[in-house]
Amino acid sequence: MTFTLLYTILSLSLLGGLLAVILFIVAQKFKVQEDPRIDQVLEVLPGANCGGCGFAGCRAFAEHYVNNPEATDIFCPVGGNPVMKLAAQVLDREVQEQMPKLAVLRCNGSCGASERLNIYDGSSVCAVAADLYGGETGCSYGCLGMGDCVNACVFDAIYIDPQTCLPVVVEDKCTSCGACVKACPRLILELRPKGPKSRRIYVACANKDKGAVTRKVCSVGCIGCKLCVKACEFEAVTVTDNLAYIDPDKCRLCRKCVAVCPTGCILEINFPPKKQKTENE
Repeated sequence: MTFTLLYTILSLSLLGGLLAVILFIVAQKFKVQEDPRIDQVLEVLPGANCGGCGFAGCRAFAEHYVNNPEATDIFCPVGGNPVMKLAAQVLDREVQEQMPKLAVLRCNGSCGASERLNIYDGSSVCAVAADLYGGETGCSYGCLGMGDCVNACVFDAIYIDPQTCLPVVVEDKCTSCGACVKACPRLILELRPKGPKSRRIYVACANKDKGAVTRKVCSVGCIGCKLCVKACEFEAVTVTDNLAYIDPDKCRLCRKCVAVCPTGCILEINFPPKKQKTENE
């Protein structure tokens, strides 16, 4: 009995050792060599895994950046230029600095600007509500105000203002990861350059209805009058499908379009107040 037990234990031990050796040989033969620089790049990344760079996470970003020497167009929006410089130093590459971006809301139809025509009592999720009805106002393009963008932001950079019923982006916290942009079913959140001194101009409207229709549902909506197009000397403003759009790459922040907009749907952010002209000027 004792001999049989010892024989069994010895046999199983030898078999286990043999299998371990076989597994080790197979692992060594088929192992995939990974560039150690991937971990070095990963160490300098913020580790947010937000997907704002277009990859599944920070590791996927690091792998692509290391394995593609010509990949100069990828960028970590959370870490920004400082992090990209550190990543480039690991690989001894040059990096092209990019203008920091910020999420902006292309809707200014606050509680006071758009009359409430109905009361919605369904799911408090924008993605669901967008499929069920047009919204509490007559504008089928505007913000639903239920906070899908707020829930999508892992940086607490956006909240719903109870006074306006609209999302507000906190500039100092926004990393331009794009999560809120993807979460919005109305596609009215956009990533735009912060601009010099954080100054920017954009059309806070997404309504593509004709001007007469827009006026009935929102007092601050774009009516496609094209006065902004005529006022711009840099061809930065275009009107497509009754809706104006300002190209941030062409805009020189002259604010002439702001001055001529009859509904005030073109917003100027972080500008100093204009000096009032005196009678002698």
